[in-house]
Amino acid sequence: MSSTDTLANSSQSRWSLVAYKHILKARFTRKPPLTLQSVAVKTWEIAPGETSIAPPAFFLPNQLERVTGWAGDLFYPFEHPRRTMEGVGSFEHGPTHGYLLKDVWLIDGAIYKDDAKSWLSPRSQWLPRVRVENEIDRGAIYCTAGGNKWFGSWLMDDCITYPMACEEGIPVTTALPANLVSTAKTGILHAPGYEDWLGMTPVRLRNAFFRELVIFDDLSQNRHKHFRFRAMGERLLSHVKYNSHPGVFVLRGNKGELRLLRNEMELAEHLRDRRGFRIIDPARSDVATIVAACAGARVVVGIEGSHLIHGVNLLPLGGSLLVLQPPNRFLCFFKYLTDRDHQNFGFVVGTPDGDGFRIDADEVERTLDLFPVDTFVG
Repeated sequence: MSSTDTLANSSQSRWSLVAYKHILKARFTRKPPLTLQSVAVKTWEIAPGETSIAPPAFFLPNQLERVTGWAGDLFYPFEHPRRTMEGVGSFEHGPTHGYLLKDVWLIDGAIYKDDAKSWLSPRSQWLPRVRVENEIDRGAIYCTAGGNKWFGSWLMDDCITYPMACEEGIPVTTALPANLVSTAKTGILHAPGYEDWLGMTPVRLRNAFFRELVIFDDLSQNRHKHFRFRAMGERLLSHVKYNSHPGVFVLRGNKGELRLLRNEMELAEHLRDRRGFRIIDPARSDVATIVAACAGARVVVGIEGSHLIHGVNLLPLGGSLLVLQPPNRFLCFFKYLTDRDHQNFGFVVGTPDGDGFRIDADEVERTLDLFPVDTFVG
């Protein structure tokens, strides 16, 4: 029986004012809601935490002195980006946990259980609904607030939590096709293709009552997550024939939040002509074309942003990622992945140019030359 069949067989209307209760409580008591984890009836460890080594990034002298704005706290409560790039040495990664809750409401993208609440996606209307049409005996939420907003987070986090959700109940996401990964606009086009190739058939809901609901704490970059991420990449690679090649430049252009690299195409063509790199523009390509271009690349290069995940999720062990950083928005998001997956991370910081920035091609080449030589061996 499919997830949608199970849902249809358990559907009935319910009424709830739980969302309004939380609105009033927040207005008059000013107390933050409890966490969903704190009201779980059962908690279990899916995978243990562990200690790993976070090495320094590969970068030329004086690069960090160009940074005018840090964006290191957007995603994970790790070290300051500068410390991350300089190498923090030993680092503790937490375990992966599952939590079982009973009698839970999902109303307009937020989960409510007694005095606990968690937003997964923004409210779609001014006032929350009171009528809930769907009732599910046991569901499992695999989506996250970050994954519902950023395409990179969706592909690197939500998609690899999905298999665990399937083991626990009906896999549910609050992201509807119309608003899925809205920040990376091209993600709206690519998400269905990735879901198809990964065999993902979630139930998409904004409102439901769950007799039982499983949620996950799956943000730690432990070994279990490493293996699931690698398995996702192998599944995508199974759809294409490929050989190892020097690298791929993943274009960003003016998509998503503006990070305008004025000489982006010039750099891409430079690496194509000098080092045999491929160039892929995800905004103009379907999933099959993107995977075929990135498969086998020993190096992935591009502006910092969600679009890089297209190449990173296919990067082999020992491969390298070179991120072109806007000086006013330095972010080390992807270094957590490359550290976890035994890959090399490097960066070049641009210099301001109007409302954008520029990157020197010679600095790109010299930084590529810092990577271990095996990166460039066929």
